[in-house]
Amino acid sequence: MKILRDTWLVYQRQLLIVFRTPSWLIIGLVQPFVYLLLFAPLLKVALKPMGAVTYHDAYKIYVPGLLAALAIFGGLAAGFPLLGELRMGVIERFRVTPVSRLALLLGRALRETTTLLAQAVIVVVLALAFGLTVKPAYLLLAFVLFVLMSLMSSAIAYAMTMAVRNDGALGPLVNTVSQPVALLAGVLLPIAIAPLWLRDTALWNPFYWAVAGMRALFQGNASDNSIWIGLIVMSVLTTVAVTWSARLFANRVS
Repeated sequence: MKILRDTWLVYQRQLLIVFRTPSWLIIGLVQPFVYLLLFAPLLKVALKPMGAVTYHDAYKIYVPGLLAALAIFGGLAAGFPLLGELRMGVIERFRVTPVSRLALLLGRALRETTTLLAQAVIVVVLALAFGLTVKPAYLLLAFVLFVLMSLMSSAIAYAMTMAVRNDGALGPLVNTVSQPVALLAGVLLPIAIAPLWLRDTALWNPFYWAVAGMRALFQGNASDNSIWIGLIVMSVLTTVAVTWSARLFANRVS
């Protein structure tokens, strides 16, 4: 119970920081909005082999990938604020308090996940205005996959930050990890239209299953196996990532 209480206290403090600087949320929405407005209309022809006859069909394929890109890139960028707190001694000051080390990480990861989820909801609302249609129950399940992706990415970002502790090295490391992971997940264009060797490689990427599951939900295919595979894979790996990151966080700040 103490860990839950400590996590809630850290989470509240982190949310207060976000509310005081709402520009973070706005800046995070710029790139998804640009892709939604300028890139998605080009996909009707590109996604025709996957059955995208209308723009509505194209949005059902593209928007889940856009949300996944938000979770991957946004989550993996979560280490930069932590790096700033390490430099300013914020984490060191928390060490003298009875707050759990695990709560210090979970509170921040949940803050990041909440921020990304808010951005994802806004992106979906904008996409609905452009003609996207999706069943509410399927959308909620897609958001569950999104939350798992965001939490996993944030936990990995914190682990990388604690291991590197240098912004000159952290930036290239984040780009090196995020770009191939996102591309092999099919966030911009589905892997289904890629060459066979690329499709086989993507099967080893856990984010691929999450993206495939989200696309199936947006298209109304609730019986698609990728949904349940994505939920199971992401649940297990998110637990592993959070546990690994928490142990590294506890060891490095103590």
